[in-house]
Amino acid sequence: MFVKAIWNVKNGMNMSISFVRVIKRSLSISSRESVQEMASKDGEIRVFIVAGEVSGDIIASRFMNSLKNLAPFPIRFAGVGGSMMSKHGLNSLFPLEDISVMGIWELLPHLSKFRARLKETVESALVFRPHVVLTVDSKGFNFRFLKHLRTIYDRDRLASPRHFHYVAPSFWAWRGGEARLKGLSEFVDHIFCILPFEAEMCRSNGVAATFVGHPTLEDALELNGNKCIDEEWKVLGDGEEFRKKYGISSGATIISVLPGSRLQEVKRMLSIFSETMELLKDSHSELTAVIHVAPNKDVENYIKQAVHEWPISVVLLPGGSPFTKYNSFSASRVALCASGTVAVELQLARLPCVVAYRAHLLTEWYIRYKAKIPYISLPNIVLESSIIPEALFGECTPSNLASVLMDLMRDTELREKQISAANTFFALVNPVKRVSVNSTKREPVLFESTTTPSMIASSAVLNS
Repeated sequence: MFVKAIWNVKNGMNMSISFVRVIKRSLSISSRESVQEMASKDGEIRVFIVAGEVSGDIIASRFMNSLKNLAPFPIRFAGVGGSMMSKHGLNSLFPLEDISVMGIWELLPHLSKFRARLKETVESALVFRPHVVLTVDSKGFNFRFLKHLRTIYDRDRLASPRHFHYVAPSFWAWRGGEARLKGLSEFVDHIFCILPFEAEMCRSNGVAATFVGHPTLEDALELNGNKCIDEEWKVLGDGEEFRKKYGISSGATIISVLPGSRLQEVKRMLSIFSETMELLKDSHSELTAVIHVAPNKDVENYIKQAVHEWPISVVLLPGGSPFTKYNSFSASRVALCASGTVAVELQLARLPCVVAYRAHLLTEWYIRYKAKIPYISLPNIVLESSIIPEALFGECTPSNLASVLMDLMRDTELREKQISAANTFFALVNPVKRVSVNSTKREPVLFESTTTPSMIASSAVLNS
């Protein structure tokens, strides 16, 4: 109730939708004009798209590119996004960083800005008159945006655009989560799921859904010539090239450090990671940290200042180039990362890692109370096993992190356990059917660029 209260936006919009109106709208969905029928009248497809963080910016940019490649009409975009989406024609309403806040109590200092940005986004969408609205992850902002927009369309008896949401909320991870899922059909028409079990769960609760596969699969396709044998999902970068480019000697031990993409997250994690390096600095000669810097101006500025106090050599690696990122992973012995999509990228690179997570004390208490699953990193959740070591909440201390990292650097068996598990993980999050039901022999099947997660999602939008 507290969370709902602090998010209440008092802007005169009536947020209640009667049951009868919901039923009427759901019955009318099938009779709506299709996206392509609407586009044929206007001579273009208008897509309003909102991403609230760096990982969403990447997902959305790939979707935009795929939609342009598939659509029989010109595409016009509007909405909110980051540097990757801008490359595909989006002029963002405001910086993505304005709504890139995680946690519950961490949100409080930003409420005024969030309210203003929410109102601005809704008004812009109404003026743009989209055929399609796509929101990517960041459900705290995006679901409120979709609710507001749908309420106005219903209130004024206007034809509503199709509402799509990319990355299903992790309802399965929380007590009471499935009950909340039932309410999504009021303002979301279709969800694109990145995990295999999510789509069926969405559909059983009245929300249309498509399993498109994990977005990180596209890293492998982009870096491996647009195709990948599904049994060998991996990206092996050029570690020697990376060392040469950044002047790191062949004898140096490299640790990839990934502190997150949001400023509040980086501020909390980077100091812990620095103290961890202090404990490790005498364990290996020429220990070097490669810090991956998210394409977020606030994060970039903060890290540049903070690394002056680090106890070991540091290389700052700007985000944006997947080739350089995976080259650095190949050069590294282990990785230390904040919880997030990067854990999947590290599995793709077959780089053993440790996942760390800290938050506001009240946020941590809420997670302990509400969470149904013991893991926070996606590979562990999918595999239902603690394959990747996790240091969460009070256990996320420099001494614990240093100890686990030391074990990973020295213990070949531990390293191989993570690497082997990655093969199983990527087989599970691949949306392409690997084997014919009538086949008795397991044959490798090519995952082509036409069946990437973004292509599958784009096709679903065009055929809606």
